[in-house]
Amino acid sequence: MGDAWSMKGTVVVACNCDYGCPCNFQALPTMGKCEGGWTWHVDEGSYGDVRLDGITFTLTVNWPGPIHEGNGVALLLVDERADEAQRDAIHILAKGEIGGPWGVLGWTWPTLEGPEAVPYDLHLDGIRSSVHAGDVYELESEPIRNPVTGAEVTPGVMLPQGTIFKEGQFGSSKRLRVDRLDIDYANKYTAVAAFDYQGP
Repeated sequence: MGDAWSMKGTVVVACNCDYGCPCNFQALPTMGKCEGGWTWHVDEGSYGDVRLDGITFTLTVNWPGPIHEGNGVALLLVDERADEAQRDAIHILAKGEIGGPWGVLGWTWPTLEGPEAVPYDLHLDGIRSSVHAGDVYELESEPIRNPVTGAEVTPGVMLPQGTIFKEGQFGSSKRLRVDRLDIDYANKYTAVAAFDYQGP
């Protein structure tokens, strides 16, 4: 495998912050610490001569404080349909060795468990997307609701300097659960967005 890579598809984001997530706006996390992560579904992608089309993987991290202070413990899950070469490629990316968003953030999770192969039940439907990865990870996203009327609200955001995505929809977690990292939340931040990354 070479180190030239690219991928594009959809990313589903969830964490323990309030709607919108202060990290998107260069502010400290709502609860003083960050617990959450991302699921990427690759529509088209490759690492060297290894194709990554159709692969889904999840990286979830429990940081003891704000992300930029580091010392996070991360768990990497990869679609069980991926072969060894594909899993190895995703692992190299997640370690932050060759750029992309992981190259910016990888140093903040010095402990990286996995990759662990799990079956995925993935439903992509904008902010109503859901992700079930084995019995380890569960995310159900839904629209934010007006606290007075109960009406759905559908905010979006443009982040020209965004690390994970540049434009996306914001929602609410009906459930975010990561058993191995002791993460379990509801009614917190979610986002769904297109991504397009390219390595050197």
